Amino acid sequence: EIVSGESEEESNGINLMEFSDEILLHILSYVPCTDLVLNVRRTCRKLATLCLDKSLTHTVLLQKDYKVNKDKVKQLMRDIGKEIHQLNMAGCYWLSSSTIDHVTRCKNLVKLNLSGCHVTSLRLSKMLSTLQHLRSLAIDVNPGFDASQLSGECKATLSRVSELKQTLYTPSYGVVPCCTSLEKLLLYFEILDRSREGFMLSGQLMVGESNVPHYQNLRVFYARLAPGYVNQEVVRLYLAVLSDRTPENLHAFLISAPGSFAETGATKNLLDSMARNVRLDALQLPKAWINGSGLLQHLKFNNPFYFSFSRCTLSGGHLIQRVINGGKDLKSLTSLNLSGCVHCLAPESLFRKAEDDIDSSILESLVVSCCNLRHLNLSAAHHHSSESIGSHLCQLLSRLKHLLSLALPVCSITNVAADAEKPPAASSLVPQTFGRKVRIGIQTYPRNLTDQANQKMESSVFWALMRSLRFLETLEIIGSSFSSAMPRNEPAIRNSLPPCARAQSVGDSEVAAISQLTYLQSLTLAQLPNILTGSGLVNIGSQCQHLRTLSLANLGPMGKMVYLSALMDMLKHCKCLRDLRLEQPYLCAGAQFFQALSHCSSLQRLCIVSRSGTLQSDAVMSFMANCLEVIMCHMFVGESLTVCKNLQQSLVRSFQAERPALNVVIFPLLHEDLTEVIRDVPMRHLDEITLFKSRVAEEPPNLWW
Repeated sequence: EIVSGESEEESNGINLMEFSDEILLHILSYVPCTDLVLNVRRTCRKLATLCLDKSLTHTVLLQKDYKVNKDKVKQLMRDIGKEIHQLNMAGCYWLSSSTIDHVTRCKNLVKLNLSGCHVTSLRLSKMLSTLQHLRSLAIDVNPGFDASQLSGECKATLSRVSELKQTLYTPSYGVVPCCTSLEKLLLYFEILDRSREGFMLSGQLMVGESNVPHYQNLRVFYARLAPGYVNQEVVRLYLAVLSDRTPENLHAFLISAPGSFAETGATKNLLDSMARNVRLDALQLPKAWINGSGLLQHLKFNNPFYFSFSRCTLSGGHLIQRVINGGKDLKSLTSLNLSGCVHCLAPESLFRKAEDDIDSSILESLVVSCCNLRHLNLSAAHHHSSESIGSHLCQLLSRLKHLLSLALPVCSITNVAADAEKPPAASSLVPQTFGRKVRIGIQTYPRNLTDQANQKMESSVFWALMRSLRFLETLEIIGSSFSSAMPRNEPAIRNSLPPCARAQSVGDSEVAAISQLTYLQSLTLAQLPNILTGSGLVNIGSQCQHLRTLSLANLGPMGKMVYLSALMDMLKHCKCLRDLRLEQPYLCAGAQFFQALSHCSSLQRLCIVSRSGTLQSDAVMSFMANCLEVIMCHMFVGESLTVCKNLQQSLVRSFQAERPALNVVIFPLLHEDLTEVIRDVPMRHLDEITLFKSRVAEEPPNLWW
């Protein structure tokens, strides 16, 4: 493009090559490294020199370069391998082990991320033996991993590694015992309770494995557990050493565990030791470790930047007194996760119902003390503003001018005075039908808002909030009782809980308010019951031109998809959209839908979850042929197993050769083998798009590079 545009530029008196090297280097920094080295540098002598500048070859990011293949990797490592100091190949699941071996050419590597890559114990040993400058490493530990196969040279390299990220698919310490200089340890536990053959797995580690990880220099400990008791058993083994002697320099201690993860004597000793000996900057604990204990009263904090009390029964009174110290200045706090913390905005939780009104003074204290928050998650709870006392939640949040990401429950954004005057619109205008499939045509919707609607917008607290948060990049509006039809490691959910009564009026006008977010990049909307036409989606599509990720789930009445026409119009504007997740019962994904989707020229990943939903196979094939960037196509619908398998085989046969990263799963949503199919999905896709979850403040910012 640079070369082809030169003649036109010269005719206008502008030549790109006349720009200074500094400007050209800045422009080239936005080009993937593989394109720079393998294509752009071959265009002219000046670009040949600039493309090999150290500022462009120092760090190579391949983690979402889905077009990279074995030949490109081989050529890249051959041309600039010695210049690379940081290499990120996370999630390159389509590259073979022999292709990954070419990393050995990068003799000066300091940081290496191989999460999601196929690397055996022997290959890892050979690779690390040559990387003597390595200080940061991310790997997977798969079944069959054997630490005894690591050579002396490999262990010498590991002894100098100070940052380790390890994803475990089998009970093991991995390479942790070899890393004697660890300062940052990130552990992701993805071990299933049952093998493919149906045998129950044990949390016991392999015989002969060292049980003495070296934590004396540890500053950051992070563990994220997938559901399952085996993951809990294994993480307790990692924590056992910490409970004996807590590192003096520990400043971030984070454990993310779903469901119930009971406290034991060892973990209690660990927490008591932490309360005595360390001052923390980041904290996240399982809910059972916090609920009913006075732990937060004794822990000491330095300049905290991240707190997560997700799913805890922590009351607002305790939050203010024990964490914020009654209004202590917490300007250092940039990320706060209160997802599922149902009483966090109430003074006490003992006699309170989850649906009772919040105490706005608690939220006000939070906003005043934590005025520099950039990421805030208040989802999965009923945060109802009072009709008569204090300010509305949206009015208080509008003071947080630095917010970049925000997650709210649907019932928290309603105008309480308006709700008291009018009944739920969705239930009265559209029949709720769950049992039978409703055949519908393409819905029409108003494209121009009436004066009455404009007046409602001007008086809406949510409209005012969106107007005040102009730099917001990520927004999630999720029903407090919403649960996805695809929970992890379980059969699909067949029935969902009804939305909160306070949320019944949230619909098209509130969605239209989001279009004020000019810089919005990621949007999640789930269980908005009063979506009648979807007209607000078109506003978002036309105004939010930076939108890259869109997730829509259970909008409008559950018996029919009333917003399909508006969605198709919206998609025609989404030129930058890369990820689309659509979860809606009775979706008829036919030719018109996929034709509209074909306008999303940047789309890379598509996930459709639809109970009783239907697909038009030839429309899917045509869409894939037109959208050349799509490398992930997951569809869980109501079609038969035969139809799904035939379509999946056709897609793989037609497009796998030219798209090496292609991952296709077409499967009946309610089939009993769904969990077996899910376990073969690459973790990158499963975690980022296929499974529904709130992602705002899920982890501390910049946890890993």
